[in-house]
Amino acid sequence: MRVAIAGGTGLAGGLVADEARARGHETALLARSTGVDLTTGAGLDDALNGADAVIDVTNVDTLKADASTTFFERATRTLLAGEQRAGVGRHVALSIIGVDRAPFDYYAGKRAQEMAIEVGSVPWTILRAAQFHEFAQQIYATAKAGPLHLAPKMRTQPIAAREVASRLVDLAESPARGGYIELAGPREEELVDMVRRWARAQGHRGWIPEIPLPGALGRAQRAGTLLPRDGAEIGSETFAAWLERTSN
Repeated sequence: MRVAIAGGTGLAGGLVADEARARGHETALLARSTGVDLTTGAGLDDALNGADAVIDVTNVDTLKADASTTFFERATRTLLAGEQRAGVGRHVALSIIGVDRAPFDYYAGKRAQEMAIEVGSVPWTILRAAQFHEFAQQIYATAKAGPLHLAPKMRTQPIAAREVASRLVDLAESPARGGYIELAGPREEELVDMVRRWARAQGHRGWIPEIPLPGALGRAQRAGTLLPRDGAEIGSETFAAWLERTSN
């Protein structure tokens, strides 16, 4: 099977590509660095030639609702149109648990992406995943005030990115469901605890304060709105096990 991976050069995309190749599939990476621009469609038709399925793990570096929505609507519609021209059989997209209950800031774009897929003509499945264990490292690197590292107050049930990648490939190998699947890790965590534990594992001994983020998304993070619903699929690797594996 030939699998095209939109956003295939990022964290999730690289893991998806590795998993697909390990299963014997041919892959095509759709990214600007490979000559494909999903906002304009440049290079897309050639990249989708012969593809049986597309896995969309695209991302945009913004926290603003307008910028996120504009990007995801444009990229998704461009991608789906290319898939229709190429006769791609199914579209699998990665989204986030809770975007339908808290469609604010970056999440607004992810919800717009979902809605564009729903009304598109390509058979689809959407996997809503919890935050990755790797999210702790990302927050440590980006949430700063001068030299001080910060951590938002947030309830989450994180999952290893490699487990998400494996499930995405499963779905690409299967008939489209025309619906949603939720996937989370085996236990709930507090994000501040995750960030502090990751930092300690890297040798950081400084204070990392917990900060409640303002606005509707911050309230949703604190209230547990972004936790999985009953019936969600549950992964196997805990944050503690992931931290031990990746810190060695």
